[in-house]
Formats: sequence, C-alpha cells, structure tokens
Amino acid sequence: MKLIKVKRHTKYENRFAPKMGRVKAKVTYIKKQFLGISIATLHKYRETYYGEVKDCSDCQLSA
Repeated sequence: MKLIKVKRHTKYENRFAPKMGRVKAKVTYIKKQFLGISIATLHKYRETYYGEVKDCSDCQLSA
C-alpha cells in the first residue's frame, strides 16, 4: 500500500467568464493524498465547450 498518492477528480462547476457570463464547466482537480486524505491541490484545470483545456485562474467562481 502506498502512503502518498496523486488522484484526479472531475466535477461540474459554475464559473463566470467576463466575455461569456455564467459557464458550467467540467473542472478537474489533481490532488495529493496521504493515506486516502487529501492534503494539497496540485493543479486544477477546466475543459471548455469546444474541448480545449484551460487553467482555472482566468475564471472566477460564480456566487
């Protein structure tokens, strides 16, 4: 059994893009886990409607 693992988790989130408004995007989180407990998020990115992969820093979470 490994002590430290790196896992991916994908879920849909509501995002806000200045040019498009509210966007429901598929966001993938890459997390580091220690004994099955998440300890850090290494990276997160989103997939656009057209299949492009973009960093999440250019969109904010909508309230």
